[in-house]
Amino acid sequence: MDHKLILGHYFSEDAQLDIELFGNGLIHKTYLLSKNNLPHYILQQVNTAVFKQPDAISNNLEKLEFFLREKNIPLFFPLPLKTLTGEYHLSMNEMVLRLTAFEPDSHSIDSCNNPNQAYSAAFQFGKFTAAFDGLDTKQLQPTIPDFHNLTYRWKQFNDALENGDKSRIQFADKQIKYLFENKNIVDRYEYISSSPLFSQRVTHHDTKINNVLFDEKGDGLCVIDLDTVMSGLSISDLGDMFRTYLSPATEEELDLEKVFVRKAYFTAIVEGYLEKMAGQLSVDERDAIPFAGEFLIYMQALRFLTDFINNDVYYGISYELNNYNRTVNQLHLLNSYRKTID
Repeated sequence: MDHKLILGHYFSEDAQLDIELFGNGLIHKTYLLSKNNLPHYILQQVNTAVFKQPDAISNNLEKLEFFLREKNIPLFFPLPLKTLTGEYHLSMNEMVLRLTAFEPDSHSIDSCNNPNQAYSAAFQFGKFTAAFDGLDTKQLQPTIPDFHNLTYRWKQFNDALENGDKSRIQFADKQIKYLFENKNIVDRYEYISSSPLFSQRVTHHDTKINNVLFDEKGDGLCVIDLDTVMSGLSISDLGDMFRTYLSPATEEELDLEKVFVRKAYFTAIVEGYLEKMAGQLSVDERDAIPFAGEFLIYMQALRFLTDFINNDVYYGISYELNNYNRTVNQLHLLNSYRKTID
Protein backbone atom coordinates (compact mmCIF):
# COMPACT_ATOMS: atom_id res chain seq x y z
CA MET A 1 0.00 0.00 0.00
CA ASP A 2 1.45 3.38 -1.05
CA HIS A 3 0.41 5.40 1.98
CA LYS A 4 2.16 8.54 0.75
CA LEU A 5 0.02 8.51 -2.38
CA ILE A 6 -3.07 7.99 -0.20
CA LEU A 7 -2.13 10.82 2.18
CA GLY A 8 -1.71 13.11 -0.81
CA HIS A 9 -5.51 13.05 -1.07
CA TYR A 10 -5.79 14.39 2.50
CA PHE A 11 -2.85 16.78 2.89
CA SER A 12 -1.45 19.33 0.45
CA GLU A 13 2.08 18.75 1.80
CA ASP A 14 4.01 15.57 2.55
CA ALA A 15 2.85 14.42 6.01
CA GLN A 16 6.02 12.29 6.48
CA LEU A 17 4.31 9.56 8.44
CA ASP A 18 5.42 5.98 9.08
CA ILE A 19 2.91 3.13 8.65
CA GLU A 20 2.43 -0.24 10.36
CA LEU A 21 -0.37 -2.78 10.75
CA PHE A 22 -2.51 -2.09 13.79
CA GLY A 23 -4.92 -4.11 15.94
CA ASN A 24 -6.65 -7.41 15.28
CA GLY A 25 -9.85 -6.33 13.56
CA LEU A 26 -11.65 -9.08 11.67
CA ILE A 27 -13.43 -6.90 9.11
CA HIS A 28 -11.17 -4.08 7.93
CA LYS A 29 -7.40 -3.87 7.39
CA THR A 30 -6.16 -1.25 9.83
CA TYR A 31 -2.89 0.69 9.89
CA LEU A 32 -1.32 3.08 12.39
CA LEU A 33 0.34 6.19 10.98
CA SER A 34 2.99 7.69 13.26
CA LYS A 35 5.53 10.48 13.31
CA ASN A 36 8.56 10.40 15.59
CA ASN A 37 7.06 7.24 17.18
CA LEU A 38 3.91 9.14 18.17
CA PRO A 39 0.59 7.86 16.75
CA HIS A 40 -1.23 10.40 14.61
CA TYR A 41 -3.83 8.67 12.43
CA ILE A 42 -5.64 5.39 11.85
CA LEU A 43 -5.94 4.33 8.20
CA GLN A 44 -8.49 1.65 7.34
CA GLN A 45 -9.20 -0.24 4.16
CA VAL A 46 -12.95 -0.86 4.21
CA ASN A 47 -14.02 -4.46 3.59
CA THR A 48 -16.35 -4.00 0.65
CA ALA A 49 -17.28 -7.69 0.69
CA VAL A 50 -19.13 -6.94 3.95
CA PHE A 51 -19.98 -3.29 3.32
CA LYS A 52 -21.03 -3.47 -0.30
CA GLN A 53 -22.24 0.15 -0.36
CA PRO A 54 -19.64 2.28 1.45
CA ASP A 55 -21.46 5.39 0.23
CA ALA A 56 -24.22 4.46 2.68
CA ILE A 57 -21.70 4.78 5.52
CA SER A 58 -20.70 8.23 4.28
CA ASN A 59 -24.33 9.29 3.96
CA ASN A 60 -25.07 8.26 7.52
CA LEU A 61 -22.02 10.01 8.94
CA GLU A 62 -22.99 13.20 7.15
CA LYS A 63 -26.54 13.00 8.54
CA LEU A 64 -25.26 12.41 12.08
CA GLU A 65 -22.72 15.24 11.88
CA PHE A 66 -25.29 17.67 10.45
CA PHE A 67 -27.85 16.83 13.14
CA LEU A 68 -25.38 17.39 15.99
CA ARG A 69 -24.16 20.66 14.49
CA GLU A 70 -27.68 21.94 13.80
CA LYS A 71 -28.91 21.06 17.31
CA ASN A 72 -25.63 22.16 18.93
CA ILE A 73 -25.25 18.83 20.72
CA PRO A 74 -21.73 18.33 22.14
CA LEU A 75 -21.35 14.61 21.45
CA PHE A 76 -17.79 13.54 20.73
CA PHE A 77 -16.94 10.67 18.43
CA PRO A 78 -14.05 10.45 15.95
CA LEU A 79 -15.30 11.05 12.43
CA PRO A 80 -13.09 10.19 9.46
CA LEU A 81 -11.12 13.11 8.06
CA LYS A 82 -12.45 14.44 4.79
CA THR A 83 -10.30 14.30 1.69
CA LEU A 84 -9.18 17.50 -0.02
CA THR A 85 -12.28 17.13 -2.19
CA GLY A 86 -14.59 16.81 0.85
CA GLU A 87 -15.25 13.04 0.95
CA TYR A 88 -15.35 10.81 4.02
CA HIS A 89 -14.02 7.86 2.03
CA LEU A 90 -11.28 7.68 -0.58
CA SER A 91 -11.81 5.34 -3.54
CA MET A 92 -8.51 4.44 -5.15
CA ASN A 93 -7.23 1.41 -7.09
CA GLU A 94 -10.37 -0.60 -6.28
CA MET A 95 -9.87 0.14 -2.57
CA VAL A 96 -12.10 2.16 -0.26
CA LEU A 97 -10.07 3.90 2.43
CA ARG A 98 -10.64 6.25 5.33
CA LEU A 99 -8.39 8.21 7.65
CA THR A 100 -9.23 9.03 11.28
CA ALA A 101 -7.27 11.05 13.81
CA PHE A 102 -5.75 8.94 16.60
CA GLU A 103 -7.29 9.95 19.91
CA PRO A 104 -4.42 10.59 22.36
CA ASP A 105 -4.35 8.97 25.80
CA SER A 106 -6.99 6.47 24.78
CA HIS A 107 -7.17 2.73 24.32
CA SER A 108 -9.62 -0.04 23.53
CA ILE A 109 -10.07 -3.41 25.21
CA ASP A 110 -11.05 -6.73 23.65
CA SER A 111 -12.98 -8.28 26.54
CA CYS A 112 -15.15 -7.02 29.38
CA ASN A 113 -13.34 -7.88 32.60
CA ASN A 114 -15.36 -6.16 35.32
CA PRO A 115 -18.81 -4.60 35.80
CA ASN A 116 -17.38 -1.06 35.75
CA GLN A 117 -16.22 -1.61 32.17
CA ALA A 118 -19.65 -2.96 31.27
CA TYR A 119 -21.31 0.09 32.81
CA SER A 120 -18.96 2.55 31.10
CA ALA A 121 -19.39 0.97 27.68
CA ALA A 122 -23.18 0.76 28.01
CA PHE A 123 -23.26 4.39 29.15
CA GLN A 124 -21.39 5.43 26.00
CA PHE A 125 -23.73 3.51 23.69
CA GLY A 126 -26.78 4.90 25.52
CA LYS A 127 -25.33 8.40 25.33
CA PHE A 128 -24.71 7.96 21.60
CA THR A 129 -28.28 6.91 20.80
CA ALA A 130 -29.82 9.48 23.18
CA ALA A 131 -27.94 12.32 21.47
CA PHE A 132 -29.81 11.67 18.22
CA ASP A 133 -33.29 11.78 19.72
CA GLY A 134 -35.43 13.57 17.14
CA LEU A 135 -33.39 12.59 14.09
CA ASP A 136 -35.58 11.03 11.41
CA THR A 137 -33.95 7.63 11.01
CA LYS A 138 -35.45 7.30 7.54
CA GLN A 139 -32.54 9.54 6.50
CA LEU A 140 -30.13 6.73 7.36
CA GLN A 141 -29.31 4.06 4.82
CA PRO A 142 -28.78 0.40 5.72
CA THR A 143 -25.04 -0.27 5.55
CA ILE A 144 -25.66 -4.02 5.98
CA PRO A 145 -29.25 -4.74 4.94
CA ASP A 146 -31.18 -7.00 7.38
CA PHE A 147 -28.19 -7.16 9.73
CA HIS A 148 -30.31 -7.69 12.89
CA ASN A 149 -33.49 -8.77 11.15
CA LEU A 150 -34.36 -12.04 12.86
CA THR A 151 -37.20 -12.73 10.41
CA TYR A 152 -34.65 -12.67 7.59
CA ARG A 153 -32.19 -14.84 9.54
CA TRP A 154 -34.97 -17.37 10.23
CA LYS A 155 -35.70 -17.53 6.49
CA GLN A 156 -32.02 -18.04 5.72
CA PHE A 157 -31.96 -20.90 8.23
CA ASN A 158 -34.97 -22.59 6.65
CA ASP A 159 -33.51 -22.13 3.18
CA ALA A 160 -30.34 -23.84 4.42
CA LEU A 161 -32.37 -26.75 5.79
CA GLU A 162 -33.94 -27.16 2.36
CA ASN A 163 -30.84 -26.73 0.21
CA GLY A 164 -27.85 -27.27 2.50
CA ASP A 165 -25.51 -30.16 3.23
CA LYS A 166 -27.73 -33.13 4.22
CA SER A 167 -25.02 -34.84 6.25
CA ARG A 168 -24.44 -31.68 8.28
CA ILE A 169 -28.18 -31.25 8.79
CA GLN A 170 -28.31 -34.76 10.23
CA PHE A 171 -25.21 -34.12 12.36
CA ALA A 172 -26.78 -30.96 13.87
CA ASP A 173 -30.22 -32.50 14.42
CA LYS A 174 -30.24 -31.73 18.16
CA GLN A 175 -29.41 -28.05 17.66
CA ILE A 176 -31.92 -27.69 14.81
CA LYS A 177 -34.68 -29.08 17.02
CA TYR A 178 -33.71 -26.69 19.81
CA LEU A 179 -33.96 -23.69 17.50
CA PHE A 180 -37.41 -24.78 16.32
CA GLU A 181 -38.55 -25.41 19.90
CA ASN A 182 -37.61 -21.82 20.72
CA LYS A 183 -39.12 -20.14 17.67
CA ASN A 184 -41.20 -18.06 20.09
CA ILE A 185 -38.15 -15.78 20.15
CA VAL A 186 -38.65 -15.12 16.43
CA ASP A 187 -42.37 -14.57 17.01
CA ARG A 188 -41.75 -12.02 19.76
CA TYR A 189 -39.16 -10.22 17.65
CA GLU A 190 -41.70 -9.95 14.82
CA TYR A 191 -44.24 -8.45 17.22
CA ILE A 192 -41.69 -5.95 18.51
CA SER A 193 -40.44 -4.95 15.06
CA SER A 194 -43.97 -4.14 13.89
CA SER A 195 -45.24 -2.51 17.10
CA PRO A 196 -45.62 1.29 17.33
CA LEU A 197 -44.59 0.98 20.98
CA PHE A 198 -41.01 0.21 19.89
CA SER A 199 -39.21 3.09 18.17
CA GLN A 200 -36.64 3.07 15.43
CA ARG A 201 -33.57 4.91 16.72
CA VAL A 202 -30.00 5.71 15.72
CA THR A 203 -28.50 2.39 16.71
CA HIS A 204 -24.87 1.25 16.60
CA HIS A 205 -25.58 -2.47 15.96
CA ASP A 206 -22.05 -3.60 16.93
CA THR A 207 -21.75 -2.81 20.62
CA LYS A 208 -18.81 -5.06 21.43
CA ILE A 209 -16.62 -3.47 24.06
CA ASN A 210 -13.75 -2.92 21.60
CA ASN A 211 -15.97 -0.34 19.89
CA VAL A 212 -15.59 1.99 22.88
CA LEU A 213 -12.50 4.07 23.63
CA PHE A 214 -11.41 4.28 27.28
CA ASP A 215 -9.17 6.90 28.89
CA GLU A 216 -6.13 6.22 31.06
CA LYS A 217 -8.33 5.96 34.17
CA GLY A 218 -10.46 3.28 32.54
CA ASP A 219 -13.50 5.50 31.98
CA GLY A 220 -15.35 5.42 28.68
CA LEU A 221 -14.57 8.25 26.26
CA CYS A 222 -16.68 7.65 23.19
CA VAL A 223 -18.12 5.19 20.71
CA ILE A 224 -16.05 4.31 17.63
CA ASP A 225 -16.41 2.28 14.39
CA LEU A 226 -19.67 3.71 13.09
CA ASP A 227 -19.96 1.57 9.94
CA THR A 228 -22.99 -0.29 11.26
CA VAL A 229 -24.86 2.77 12.57
CA MET A 230 -28.34 2.54 11.07
CA SER A 231 -31.96 2.80 12.05
CA GLY A 232 -32.73 0.05 14.54
CA LEU A 233 -34.28 -1.10 17.80
CA SER A 234 -32.85 -0.70 21.29
CA ILE A 235 -32.86 -4.50 21.70
CA SER A 236 -30.12 -4.68 19.07
CA ASP A 237 -27.56 -2.64 21.00
CA LEU A 238 -28.52 -4.03 24.39
CA GLY A 239 -28.62 -7.57 23.04
CA ASP A 240 -25.16 -7.35 21.51
CA MET A 241 -23.76 -6.07 24.80
CA PHE A 242 -25.44 -8.89 26.71
CA ARG A 243 -24.17 -11.49 24.27
CA THR A 244 -20.56 -10.30 24.33
CA TYR A 245 -20.08 -8.92 27.88
CA LEU A 246 -21.95 -11.34 30.14
CA SER A 247 -19.86 -14.48 29.61
CA PRO A 248 -16.15 -14.55 30.45
CA ALA A 249 -15.69 -16.77 27.37
CA THR A 250 -16.27 -16.03 23.69
CA GLU A 251 -18.16 -18.10 21.14
CA GLU A 252 -14.87 -19.88 20.35
CA GLU A 253 -14.72 -21.57 23.76
CA LEU A 254 -15.13 -25.35 23.65
CA ASP A 255 -15.24 -25.90 27.42
CA LEU A 256 -18.88 -25.04 28.13
CA GLU A 257 -18.24 -24.81 31.87
CA LYS A 258 -16.51 -21.52 31.05
CA VAL A 259 -19.58 -20.21 29.20
CA PHE A 260 -22.01 -18.69 31.68
CA VAL A 261 -23.77 -15.42 32.48
CA ARG A 262 -22.46 -13.03 35.13
CA LYS A 263 -25.55 -11.28 36.47
CA ALA A 264 -23.62 -8.32 37.91
CA TYR A 265 -22.54 -7.47 34.38
CA PHE A 266 -26.15 -7.57 33.19
CA THR A 267 -27.13 -5.12 35.93
CA ALA A 268 -24.20 -2.85 35.05
CA ILE A 269 -25.13 -2.78 31.35
CA VAL A 270 -28.76 -1.92 32.08
CA GLU A 271 -27.81 0.82 34.54
CA GLY A 272 -25.23 2.32 32.19
CA TYR A 273 -27.54 2.31 29.18
CA LEU A 274 -30.52 3.72 31.08
CA GLU A 275 -28.40 6.53 32.51
CA LYS A 276 -29.05 8.37 29.25
CA MET A 277 -31.89 6.37 27.69
CA ALA A 278 -34.36 5.95 30.57
CA GLY A 279 -36.40 8.98 29.57
CA GLN A 280 -36.60 7.95 25.93
CA LEU A 281 -37.67 4.32 26.19
CA SER A 282 -41.34 3.42 26.36
CA VAL A 283 -42.62 1.16 29.14
CA ASP A 284 -42.77 -1.69 26.62
CA GLU A 285 -39.20 -1.05 25.49
CA ARG A 286 -37.97 -1.16 29.07
CA ASP A 287 -39.93 -4.34 29.76
CA ALA A 288 -38.25 -5.92 26.72
CA ILE A 289 -34.71 -5.32 27.99
CA PRO A 290 -34.25 -8.93 29.23
CA PHE A 291 -35.58 -10.21 25.89
CA ALA A 292 -32.78 -8.34 24.11
CA GLY A 293 -30.27 -10.95 25.26
CA GLU A 294 -32.43 -13.86 24.16
CA PHE A 295 -32.97 -12.22 20.79
CA LEU A 296 -29.32 -11.58 19.99
CA ILE A 297 -27.89 -14.82 21.36
CA TYR A 298 -30.54 -16.88 19.57
CA MET A 299 -29.96 -15.00 16.32
CA GLN A 300 -26.20 -15.52 16.49
CA ALA A 301 -26.64 -19.24 17.12
CA LEU A 302 -29.04 -19.35 14.17
CA ARG A 303 -26.50 -17.63 11.93
CA PHE A 304 -23.63 -19.92 12.97
CA LEU A 305 -25.71 -23.05 12.34
CA THR A 306 -27.00 -21.71 9.01
CA ASP A 307 -23.42 -21.18 7.90
CA PHE A 308 -22.40 -24.65 9.10
CA ILE A 309 -25.21 -26.25 7.09
CA ASN A 310 -24.18 -24.18 4.05
CA ASN A 311 -20.60 -25.49 4.35
CA ASP A 312 -19.10 -22.40 5.97
CA VAL A 313 -19.49 -19.79 3.24
CA TYR A 314 -19.77 -16.70 5.47
CA TYR A 315 -17.84 -16.94 8.73
CA GLY A 316 -14.14 -17.69 8.69
CA ILE A 317 -13.33 -21.00 10.35
CA SER A 318 -10.21 -22.51 11.91
CA TYR A 319 -11.32 -26.15 11.71
CA GLU A 320 -14.13 -28.20 10.19
CA LEU A 321 -16.63 -28.05 13.07
CA ASN A 322 -15.89 -24.46 14.05
CA ASN A 323 -19.33 -23.08 13.18
CA TYR A 324 -21.08 -26.10 14.69
CA ASN A 325 -19.19 -25.63 17.98
CA ARG A 326 -19.95 -21.91 17.93
CA THR A 327 -23.63 -22.85 17.68
CA VAL A 328 -23.39 -25.24 20.64
CA ASN A 329 -21.58 -22.53 22.61
CA GLN A 330 -24.24 -19.91 21.91
CA LEU A 331 -27.15 -22.23 22.71
CA HIS A 332 -25.46 -23.06 26.01
CA LEU A 333 -25.10 -19.32 26.65
CA LEU A 334 -28.79 -18.85 25.85
CA ASN A 335 -29.72 -21.49 28.43
CA SER A 336 -27.49 -19.84 31.02
CA TYR A 337 -28.99 -16.45 30.20
CA ARG A 338 -32.54 -17.70 30.68
CA LYS A 339 -31.66 -19.35 34.00
CA THR A 340 -29.79 -16.30 35.31
CA ILE A 341 -31.86 -13.38 34.03
CA ASP A 342 -35.42 -13.57 35.31
